[in-house]
Amino acid sequence: MSQSTEKSANQSTQVAFRIIEEMAPIHDGIRLTDLARRLEMPKARVYRFLQALVASGYVRQDSDTERYRLTLKLFHIGQAVADGTQLLSVARPVMISLRDGVGETTTLSVLESTGMRVVDIVRVETPVQIVTKPGAILAFHASAQGKLALAFGPSILWDQVRQSQLQALTSKTNTDVAALEAQVRRARDQFWAVAPEESLPGVNALSAPIFDSTNDMVATITIAGSVQSIKVEPEAGQVAAVLAAAKTISHHLGCTEYYV
Repeated sequence: MSQSTEKSANQSTQVAFRIIEEMAPIHDGIRLTDLARRLEMPKARVYRFLQALVASGYVRQDSDTERYRLTLKLFHIGQAVADGTQLLSVARPVMISLRDGVGETTTLSVLESTGMRVVDIVRVETPVQIVTKPGAILAFHASAQGKLALAFGPSILWDQVRQSQLQALTSKTNTDVAALEAQVRRARDQFWAVAPEESLPGVNALSAPIFDSTNDMVATITIAGSVQSIKVEPEAGQVAAVLAAAKTISHHLGCTEYYV
């Protein structure tokens, strides 16, 4: 990106935020002409930005009054940021304790519409290094975290899985929906899941779900290591440690239904 293009993009972002900030305290909506006057900007330019904000769901226009007002999308984003900040601060010491207790790399992943996003990792030095990085998206069908999302998350996630062709990430990835359904049923019954070599060759993961104050699954805590250290049927001590960590975080988040 050239400096001029980058400068233009930055200016556009600033204008969009100026419009949002100007509209925020106006609960009854505002007409285009009035908003342009308050911003001291050309009406045509404000209109272009408003249409972009409407298209992205941050603003709506009343068809009767022609007034523009902010939607609740910003509120939901703010709430998600607040919840995520609380989750990270609560989970981090538990992750460190779990890592030290079982001697395996520990990860925290949150539920998104397209998969489970890794948001934090506490690593341990082993011959087999986990190459997953924070920000990575883990497929629902090919990860321990994803199977738990299908087990405890909203049913719409299953619609997405069934409507798409399951991608083989390794030679061990399951691409059969019926087999996946059986794995997910087991995950729901036992409150943990594994995915031996399904995402990465030589690597297994053992994961348990984390629930918030509304008793919705919002995240998972996971230990990941070689298939020699975390077997297809994990050791009872490993399972107990991961479940205990998930229970601790869930209770800190206000969960009242699970892990009682």
